[in-house]
Amino acid sequence: MKSFRYFALNKPYGMLSQFSREGNNKSLADLDFKFPPDVYPIGRLDSDSEGLILLSNDPALNHALLAPVKAHWRKYLIQVEGLIEEKDCIRLRDGVQFSINGNSYKSLPCKAEAVEAPFDLPERNPPVRFRKSIPTSWLIMELREGKNRQVRKMTAAVGFPTLRLIRIGIEKLLLDKLGSGEVIEFERADFLKKLNLLK
Repeated sequence: MKSFRYFALNKPYGMLSQFSREGNNKSLADLDFKFPPDVYPIGRLDSDSEGLILLSNDPALNHALLAPVKAHWRKYLIQVEGLIEEKDCIRLRDGVQFSINGNSYKSLPCKAEAVEAPFDLPERNPPVRFRKSIPTSWLIMELREGKNRQVRKMTAAVGFPTLRLIRIGIEKLLLDKLGSGEVIEFERADFLKKLNLLK
């Protein structure tokens, strides 16, 4: 009987969410950690986003986590250009219009809250480029959908371009103190429990 394995990774900025290389972009194959050959990422993060990615060789997880009818919560820590206020968060929570492949789409209701700048967050490598004349602020958003570049499109729709985007949680599985590029392996029951997949 095949032994399934379950991993969480803190994906660094500038790395593709795949093992195959494209151009000058780093891929998961460039990590110090060597995954078993049949393990693959479940879902993805854009190369310019950081944070939590799940990997496994359990094929049932793909449907359990990625099928729209199985919508699960994804939590993001976001640095934006400008000082975001409660009225802006209300707009995000209610849903905003943005474009997907030329078609207008309204996001589902979500959670959005302005937060203080995290004091213990390591600086990104390379550092975020921002304009000294324009302040930045931080918010936490939780969504149950994952359209292409959705978080960035949502913050832009309310007038706040995203400067830094970090996925810090999927359901109850949190990034916590996992450093950039670090990997942790879970026992199956613990992994599924944290993802609210155990009945």
